[in-house]
Amino acid sequence: MPLITLDQLLDCLEVRESRPGVWTAPSLEMDYPRVFGGQLLAQAVALGAATTEGKTVKSLSCLFPREARRTEPLEFDVELTQTGRTFAVRRIRASQQHKTVFVALLSMHVPEPGTAPEFEHQDPAPEAGRPGEAVDADLNMIPFQTRVVDGTDLRARQRGPADFAFWTRVSDRRLPDDPTVHQALLAHATDLTVVGTVLRPVEGISQADAGERLHTAVTSHTMWFHRPFRIDEWCLVAQHSPTLAGGRGFGHGHAYSGGELVASFGQECMIRPVASD
Repeated sequence: MPLITLDQLLDCLEVRESRPGVWTAPSLEMDYPRVFGGQLLAQAVALGAATTEGKTVKSLSCLFPREARRTEPLEFDVELTQTGRTFAVRRIRASQQHKTVFVALLSMHVPEPGTAPEFEHQDPAPEAGRPGEAVDADLNMIPFQTRVVDGTDLRARQRGPADFAFWTRVSDRRLPDDPTVHQALLAHATDLTVVGTVLRPVEGISQADAGERLHTAVTSHTMWFHRPFRIDEWCLVAQHSPTLAGGRGFGHGHAYSGGELVASFGQECMIRPVASD
């Protein structure tokens, strides 16, 4: 079963300004020492919305320079870098004990009505079948429904293609219409499975070996939102890793809702074998 609940994740989006320019928010309660990177991505989305009016996140580019400890409070410094009529920029720095653990640069945008059809295009969504044809899976840090295309198991140690896709949605309730909630929950979900996707072509090892045979950590994550969507309706997350080299893996992906491309993301991660005695 998931290590966290949806209510806990939604509580983390309740950011609060403790003094001018400085914000706080709770961390997920779980039996794990580090703050999950997806939580910080979701909180960056919430902070962008809380410090602008009438705008949603267009893109966010995030760095994880130091491990964040779950048992220590987080403090977010938010710089109102630029605010215009349709665009805004926010710079976020999260710290613990005066040490930076997370940095994010957000571009905000006033939602614009759909343009004429001739001014829109996208690559078609990948062939992934229907959600009912995928296999129910527990992705532990995603506290809502997930179904994996073709039943791929990222913990399996057999070599496979560097691809992974899953369907996901919040199925136990109707979420608020606020787009911030939907963007934040999707951002959270995109942080979990890139490392496992990067490792699929490596024979005899998988993300199940993290912490024992491997040192792994996400170093950067960038995400772009293209169209409105709802995470309480089925979204397909399809990702691919083109390379693993020099102790760093890279993966990118796209999210689709109703066949429409709604978001894209890229992630770099550190992957190092543990030195044997």
